[in-house]
Amino acid sequence: MRVVFRTLAVASVAALTLSACGGATNASGGLPSGPSTESSSGGTASNYIQHVIVVIQENRSYDNLFSTFPGANGTAFGCMEPPSGMQTLRHRHHGTSGCPNGDTYVALKKTNLAEPCDWSHSYKNVGIDYDLGNMDGFGLEGGGKQVGCQGKVGTKVYQYVDPTQIEPYWSMAQQYVLGDNMFQTQGSGSFTAHQDLIAGATFIDQARTKSLVDFPSHMPWGCDAPAGTRTSQLLWTGTKIEDQYDKGPFPCSKDFPNYGSNGYETLRDLLDAKSVSWTYYSPPVIGNTGKLWNAFDLVAPVRYGPEWKTNIKEPKVFFSNITAGKLPAVSWIVPDNPNSDHPTAHDTGPSWVASIVNAVGESKYWDTTAIVVVWDDWGGFYDHVKPPLFDHWGGLGFRVPMILISPYARETYPSTPGYVSHTQYEFGSILKFIENTWGLGSLGTTDKRANSIVDCFDFTQPPRAFTEIKATYSRSYFLHQPYSYQPVDSE
Repeated sequence: MRVVFRTLAVASVAALTLSACGGATNASGGLPSGPSTESSSGGTASNYIQHVIVVIQENRSYDNLFSTFPGANGTAFGCMEPPSGMQTLRHRHHGTSGCPNGDTYVALKKTNLAEPCDWSHSYKNVGIDYDLGNMDGFGLEGGGKQVGCQGKVGTKVYQYVDPTQIEPYWSMAQQYVLGDNMFQTQGSGSFTAHQDLIAGATFIDQARTKSLVDFPSHMPWGCDAPAGTRTSQLLWTGTKIEDQYDKGPFPCSKDFPNYGSNGYETLRDLLDAKSVSWTYYSPPVIGNTGKLWNAFDLVAPVRYGPEWKTNIKEPKVFFSNITAGKLPAVSWIVPDNPNSDHPTAHDTGPSWVASIVNAVGESKYWDTTAIVVVWDDWGGFYDHVKPPLFDHWGGLGFRVPMILISPYARETYPSTPGYVSHTQYEFGSILKFIENTWGLGSLGTTDKRANSIVDCFDFTQPPRAFTEIKATYSRSYFLHQPYSYQPVDSE
């Protein structure tokens, strides 16, 4: 019988967090703390970086996009437990193929970026895929409701995208920095991932015994959800984790226990306290799914305050802000559904990201900007690297790609563009870099334990000149593209 993920996490949390992070476990929430450093070669980021843009794409594991990237930690094959093999894996020995005895040796198949199936990728799916650290349960997932996707997925998720279809991403990685050791904060789907990218965690009570997981019972995922919507949560009893599906509070921070209207702190609170400008660019969604697919829809002081109109904008406004010289210090940008890289979406995602990078690169902002491109969760796709630690909340999750674009991006050799960072990162690493660049203090969530992404920079080098990222679809295409009015993800 398969051992569930949460049992492993609880049994291993103390030893793994201590050994992986080199710090003590925080008594409030099981988050180990690590050293705080925010300087790189040549000085501190605050002397050079005045703008950080976080571009959030959807549902891709690292191996799915960059398994064949030179000099990085990819793989050409994976191990898969056969659907009929339900034996306990802890007693297996590794065979000559590198897979545990009884596992199927699967060569990763080259596929298209756009494909018909939306693979399962929830908290429970993490445990299936992880399989006691064997990383061989991916083929036991469900394939979704689409035609040809039903049933166990088998080898279908053992794939990598044809590099010629994602040339803009490869071009960015070859010129700037590719992170091959970035992990989701929590092993779950898009709802919590987007919260982690503004808050570093999803604790909903002051004692940090409860944390959101997976996604609410109805859309939209926030204060605009219909009455009766419930979140799912994880409860830490002090000795074990209990998963409570559809038993959590309404997905609006004013309804969280012991918090009140000012609770559930996010990076917005730290930015506002220091008068640092910020904008969250998110596509409009209408009809049965509400007005916006937006992480800040869950944050009551934003949703019901003036910032809902002043700081929440549609993605196309980003380009006009660049032109008008109104780029905020910190930006998050969420694509419209067709441009999100989500399985079942189109092939326009790489070009959409390129249009953002090109707009910055061709503007007065280039010399003072860092662009971080990250994918919110693994989407059910195979990845061969085992998460390095577990806390009380199912994190770290699986690897996702990260690309850092900046005129100060670190180089492998002097004047030789391109660098692969093997440093262990998580979404809190991005928050930590922002916090330290503007001297904001810390949220005290996963940003405290995380390694900053500052080692992706080299401030001894003069800002390099920008070279256009070639792409199939132009900026004009996206400016004239009608919004789909569909949520970016539903899991």
